[in-house]
Amino acid sequence: MNRLANVNIRVNEPVYLKDPLGTELGLRILEHAVRLIDELGLERFTFGKLAASLGTAESSVYRYFDNKHRLLVYLVGWYWSWREYKLVFDTANISDPTTRLEKGIRSMTEPVVDKGEFGYLDLRALYRIAVSESAKAYLTKEANDEHKEGYFSSFKRLSDRLRDLVVAVRPDHPYPTLLASTVIDGSMVQRFFADHLPSLTEKQARQRIPDHFVHLVFSTLALPKR
Repeated sequence: MNRLANVNIRVNEPVYLKDPLGTELGLRILEHAVRLIDELGLERFTFGKLAASLGTAESSVYRYFDNKHRLLVYLVGWYWSWREYKLVFDTANISDPTTRLEKGIRSMTEPVVDKGEFGYLDLRALYRIAVSESAKAYLTKEANDEHKEGYFSSFKRLSDRLRDLVVAVRPDHPYPTLLASTVIDGSMVQRFFADHLPSLTEKQARQRIPDHFVHLVFSTLALPKR
């Protein structure tokens, strides 16, 4: 995890006016935004509260992001980019496709338990934001246009990585992209259910989510071709 925490994560989503990674204030904006969204939730989070936490003018925040939706897309994109790095790292040098796929599923669905060493954000808090808020980044009326602009490219790259692992095990699988995105998004939903709506999942689900998705994927791969 320490080696992963030192990689240089870049966000390709065209959502910022000024790259926050390029200035000290930008890094502080990310740090404080992650902390506040984790504490307050997206609905109660405002740029005014962020500016007050930073001890700066609200207009300073608007120099980096037009609104909190774009800030959320940036943070979620950062998280998916980090997950992609982790997936590549965790599956490197594994020659057997079946073993590599299982490792990839577990890499993608396991919780984040270390703060990390990025300095400007807490990986554990960002993970909690991804679980609770990531769907709000793309479940909007503007999703079609935003997708065309490349807002969700980090999610797509991660999904493509997992899809390729599926295809390596079963090239004739009819829905590898659907399966990959189901694992990624579904693992976040099940984590939210386990934490907040436990009646919608199984007892002890928090510890068994990776096992569930390994079982789901390999059961699907074992089905006969239609």
